[in-house]
Amino acid sequence: MTTTEPATTLLRPHAEQAFADELAALGRVDDRVRPPSWQLSPWAVVTYILGGTLDDGTVITPKYVGPRRLMEVAVATLATDRALLLLGVPGTAKTWVSEHLSAAISGESTLLVQGTSGTAEEAIRYGWNYARLLAEGPSDAALVASPVMTAMRTGAIARIEELTRIPSDVQDALITILSEKTLPVPELGAEVQAAKGFNVIATANDRDRGVNDLSSALRRRFNTVVLPLPADEDSEVAIVSRRVEQLGAALELPTVPAAAEEVRRVVRVFRELRSGITADGRTKLKSPSGTLSTAEAISVITNGLALSAHFGDGVLRASDIAGAVLGSVIKDPVADTVVWTEYLEAVVRERPDWADFYRACREIAG
Repeated sequence: MTTTEPATTLLRPHAEQAFADELAALGRVDDRVRPPSWQLSPWAVVTYILGGTLDDGTVITPKYVGPRRLMEVAVATLATDRALLLLGVPGTAKTWVSEHLSAAISGESTLLVQGTSGTAEEAIRYGWNYARLLAEGPSDAALVASPVMTAMRTGAIARIEELTRIPSDVQDALITILSEKTLPVPELGAEVQAAKGFNVIATANDRDRGVNDLSSALRRRFNTVVLPLPADEDSEVAIVSRRVEQLGAALELPTVPAAAEEVRRVVRVFRELRSGITADGRTKLKSPSGTLSTAEAISVITNGLALSAHFGDGVLRASDIAGAVLGSVIKDPVADTVVWTEYLEAVVRERPDWADFYRACREIAG
């Protein structure tokens, strides 16, 4: 699936479009062994994901900030016959990593199945053009290939988002594909055998355990890599700042002066509430029902930048982020309101340099 629109005119370009120059630069200098059908070597894929400076001076921006070994394990898995399952709480960049791995390995990240409770088996195997099926009967022309079938034919990476959201009987359609690398088409008396390079990256949410747990047979076909939340505050601040800058440019938001103080404040609030203790370790806290992920922090700051640019004085202030912070924390109007009020009065109020944030939050809460 491709588009003829230039990446600069798209609201959200695919990874292979947004970072085409970096992928091309890596391709030029990459002289290491590449697995069959791979656009880059495993070393170059990890470099693309984690960032670095090439011998020719080209700077590769980090797409993921985290342990290098995790990405090496993930990439090595995709070079074998095991599929990859990226597991983690919401907001740990599972989808982001999946997209960029596919872009670097196959040059295409759009062979995607979005898992939901309504995902049918046809989304993983194949469907039919029913007009042609009724007129001509079963034929190659009437068959509609799924993203997984297309990836098998072309030796590419297929992506399955939110695997545990898919009903269990539909999930099990993957077992033959992953174990035998074959997709039978009994209506045609045929089968599709996977070309070299084919593999699957699936993502799953820690919070969805018990929704549609993977069968033991299917789980064995995956190598699981757990993506953790950022290890420390500085790392999370760096992630949020980088993504906010990228999103601001993509959305063409008016330039807002450096917002490092507010970024750190949002990250601090989220980290303290989700860990249940203040950064200095002195005060234990109740945690809200939401995950307060890094992705949500990015959304809060981006929203604040839009408010500041369009309705404020062009400087990101506490009043620009207070409403979005409140909306992120309070998912359950009863229980989470109690958690937030206690945090506001016991922690935020006691920090002299957070007086502006305290006032803004009180005003929003009424």
